[in-house]
Amino acid sequence: MKLRNLACRQPHISMGDYNGGNYVDINEVPSPRLHDFKKVSVLPLVFLIFYEVSGGPFGVEDSVQAAGPLLALLGFLVFPIIWSIPEALITAEMGTMFPENGGYVVWVSSALGPYWGFQQGWMKWLSGVIDNALYPVLFLDYLKSGIPALGGGIPRAAAALVLTFVLTYMNYRGLTIVGWAAVLLGIFSILPFVVMGLVAMPKLDPSRWFVVNLRDVDWNLYLNTLFWNLNYWDSISTLAGEVDNPKKTLPKALFYALILVVLGYFFPLLIGTGAVPLNQDLWTDGYFSDIAQMLGGVWLRWWIQGAAAMSNMGMFVAEMSSDSFQLLGMAERGMLPEFFAKRSRYGTPLIGILFSASGVILLSWLSFQEIVAAENFLYCFGMILEFIAFVQLRIKYPDAPRPYKIPVGTIGAILMCVPPTILIFVVLVLSTFKVMVVSLIAVAIGLVLRPCLKFVERKRWMKFSESADLPDLHIANPESIYSLVD
Repeated sequence: MKLRNLACRQPHISMGDYNGGNYVDINEVPSPRLHDFKKVSVLPLVFLIFYEVSGGPFGVEDSVQAAGPLLALLGFLVFPIIWSIPEALITAEMGTMFPENGGYVVWVSSALGPYWGFQQGWMKWLSGVIDNALYPVLFLDYLKSGIPALGGGIPRAAAALVLTFVLTYMNYRGLTIVGWAAVLLGIFSILPFVVMGLVAMPKLDPSRWFVVNLRDVDWNLYLNTLFWNLNYWDSISTLAGEVDNPKKTLPKALFYALILVVLGYFFPLLIGTGAVPLNQDLWTDGYFSDIAQMLGGVWLRWWIQGAAAMSNMGMFVAEMSSDSFQLLGMAERGMLPEFFAKRSRYGTPLIGILFSASGVILLSWLSFQEIVAAENFLYCFGMILEFIAFVQLRIKYPDAPRPYKIPVGTIGAILMCVPPTILIFVVLVLSTFKVMVVSLIAVAIGLVLRPCLKFVERKRWMKFSESADLPDLHIANPESIYSLVD
């Protein structure tokens, strides 16, 4: 189940063995996207995934407050095995099988039909927008200790609006700009923790890493923090249509990003918990900057705060790219009105960006914990549909071409989904009543929204159309997923 050798593993069948049609390599099929814009290469894609999932250790502090150093450290080692690796592997297989914008919406539509594909799109888009509302909050939380005026009131609200506008404009200017900006922001965000580790070495006390009190663990906060910091591997699939040679690039980038994310969490936690005396109440958003001052002085504190600010900018633009291209992909599949498929002169989905930015502004007033819990709840529902679609496609169409195929059979595919599914139900059960009610209302809106949009389409109040360049989603059809009949 390791991502090692993702790029070189091949399906267990040859691409021409599928009954009903002769398949050719994906690279031989014209891309169902505009050719006038540069595609994203491996390095920018690695950092886009890094920011979709992580962005660095900013936001992991609550895991120590909730459960103490030992469980926090173990969590960021064990949780990737239970959750991150299976999700990344499924994303690699399904994302190369369906290399188009829309990602998981297309997977679920192919396996379960367009109604459930739309529900997947609604829940994942909404959870993504809720998730993106966190980043202005985290950005300002890290700066408020140095600039107290940003702690609340009109200055904080104005700063959040300006930040949202600037980062939204960056998304508008193009995905390649976003990708290379993510590389630069990622390097700047990681470097201060490397320096902090060097400064902290003489002060490390390994006994501090083993502190735990199981009776005082806040399991809800602990699991939500782990879940939020180690999910969203599938979000990069909504950009697959913008990736250069996705059948090789996507699996390779997922592998490198997985290593970067795990190290980016574990190493700073190891430093922070081992180098300073433990006070669990202080471990909350922004505490790494306080640790930096204790270890290296004010200069290191400001560097960490600047890195946090840059990290949140990176996460914002990466998430908005995923959310907006998802809406574009859904419109190209006829699930949303045609105007969502319109691109700006930079190749970006203008209407999708505007909708996603509006959602961020509307939700930015919520607290950090409320935002995390709400987006986790919706994300869980979406992941259940993804697991079902993954297994369903393995059972119904085992010989369909998969440029990257997880080296397990049908039983192995089912078993791989069991641990993360159990984890999903644990997260759902531990949700507060308020979060559960709000999230279920959001799910109910999606169940009604699809029939409403079909009614609008029948009445011709808005124009819906499916791109003729996209392949048929019914794999049983000889002219199936990214294949050609000779």
